[in-house]
Amino acid sequence: MAKVSINLATGSLQKEEIIVGIDLGTTNSLVAFINPDKNPQVINDAGKGVLVPSVVHFDQTGGITVGNEAKNYLITDPQNTIFSVKRLLGRSYADIENYKNLFSYKVIDDNTESLVKVKVGDRFYTPIELSGLILKELKERAEHALKTPVTRAVITVPAYFNDSQRQATRDAGKLAGLDVLRIVNEPTAASLAYGIGLNQEETKTIAVYDLGGGTFDVSILQIQNGIFEVLSTNGDTFLGGDDFDRAIFEYWVQQNNLNAAELAENRELTQELRLKAEEAKKSFSHQSIFNEKVGDIWCTIDRDTFEQLILAKVEQTINACTNALKDAGLTVEQIDEVVMVGGSTRTALVKRKVAEFFKRPVHDDINPDEVVALGAAIQADILAGNRKDILLLDVTALSLGIETMGGLMDVIIPRNSKVPTKAGRQYTTSVDGQVNMKISVYQGERDLVKENRKLAEFDLKGIPAMPAGLPKVDINFLLNADGILKVQAIELRSNTKQEVEVKPAYGITDEQVEQMLMDSITYAQDDVQQRMLIEARTEGEQMVYTAERFLEKNNAYLSIPEITETQKYIQALKDSLTSGDKDLILKKVDELNDYTRPFAERVMDMAISQAMKGKSIE
Repeated sequence: MAKVSINLATGSLQKEEIIVGIDLGTTNSLVAFINPDKNPQVINDAGKGVLVPSVVHFDQTGGITVGNEAKNYLITDPQNTIFSVKRLLGRSYADIENYKNLFSYKVIDDNTESLVKVKVGDRFYTPIELSGLILKELKERAEHALKTPVTRAVITVPAYFNDSQRQATRDAGKLAGLDVLRIVNEPTAASLAYGIGLNQEETKTIAVYDLGGGTFDVSILQIQNGIFEVLSTNGDTFLGGDDFDRAIFEYWVQQNNLNAAELAENRELTQELRLKAEEAKKSFSHQSIFNEKVGDIWCTIDRDTFEQLILAKVEQTINACTNALKDAGLTVEQIDEVVMVGGSTRTALVKRKVAEFFKRPVHDDINPDEVVALGAAIQADILAGNRKDILLLDVTALSLGIETMGGLMDVIIPRNSKVPTKAGRQYTTSVDGQVNMKISVYQGERDLVKENRKLAEFDLKGIPAMPAGLPKVDINFLLNADGILKVQAIELRSNTKQEVEVKPAYGITDEQVEQMLMDSITYAQDDVQQRMLIEARTEGEQMVYTAERFLEKNNAYLSIPEITETQKYIQALKDSLTSGDKDLILKKVDELNDYTRPFAERVMDMAISQAMKGKSIE
């Protein structure tokens, strides 16, 4: 096994190895590194281009294509082509229910609280697996271009990503064979690319305006002593350059009196017109009129018309800036710098409107597609210890978390988190009437707790007896500057509370830390596959429990065939639980769900109408 040099003070690598910066985007992703001249540089492998479309295609034989080639299948094979997976990371079905029609592939509605899955043929993929495939492609391109193994990375996420979404991004990196040293906010990375925040003495308040292909967000950051604090964030996760293209496309449909219904049937013509619209939009950076043809259709538009068409959308982004300032409790005059991020900020109207609103020139010298990845590479360079002028704060050398169902490790404080820090997650019970919850605290990087180091265990007693899923238990980790970890569990409905203190670093040597980090990389693939099987099994067991309880309580409202068939589906699911095949288990969960949903809804409707009449029904 190759020995990797790890800096124990930071839990990160010594400078011999390249650590890359990755911008994992909704539309496109890219990877950057610090070149021998000590400057950040994006990677363009074998002339394929800097931007790697965040698209994954699965063919009939199980072959997987990622990036440029996969993008071509969006039209020809949409149900097997996954895009915008970043929108699904760390999300439950309830989070994305309103947007499900925007996806051409099948997003599984298994349970409103469960994390979403994507079905392709007979296989089920989590957003973590799909993001892992994109990150793997970026890793391979970086290795090919740099002619060296790449195993360490800094990955960026939007400032508004919650803990679950950040952990999902880390897991995706792990699945791709990357040790994710730090998850960095995209606006922080963009600021670093412009050198803002590198001076420890500097105190600044900045606005980062990020308009991509499909998403928009604005973040207000305060930078003090090299620490970036997000004061507020605002935006629209379904607004971007795609809307500008659509506006031109719809204008041409109108100008040429095209039949919208016929056009919808002709997907190839629609795609040609959309691509031509994107071309027109880009042309306005160097010309004022666009005049070309697609077949017999004239595609003519001038810059002034284009700006009128998109004005309302641009105003929407300015309203978001107003709201972000209001949330931060600041005025426009208190903003010191404005940084532009995302390809759509190249639009002249956008630049003008943002500069007018903030009453100052904007930073747009660095390619807005690349600025986040370049900043991530700078952050990676800081973590590698190559920038002596920047003080790296104390960080946790190993992840801290708790044991969840199936013996899995759920990370609460990821390794490399700055100290002091606090973080928390919410959990619930898995069995009706459960009044105690065992909380086991672990340290380590592996997915199964048995491979990690146990730090403490305690019982949260006195949880009110309620149906499974109703109690809400907050588990909070507070790690102070002296390395003392306080773990606190609170049941919110009854305010039942319990806590314990431990010292994670006690009795563990530098060599053991190094070995634990090495093992986490070596066994990453096996760990993730085991985790996914355990999660599928746990989900299957929960589904069996719920379905059996449903039959028991509501058999008076179901027909004999409905009961018999449901029992068959439950048995098929039970049989699959011992198979060791996660896709088979999830398929059986899906089938039971699909079969029972219509009459489960019927019973629910009856319950509501009975309740309205003052009668009770379980």
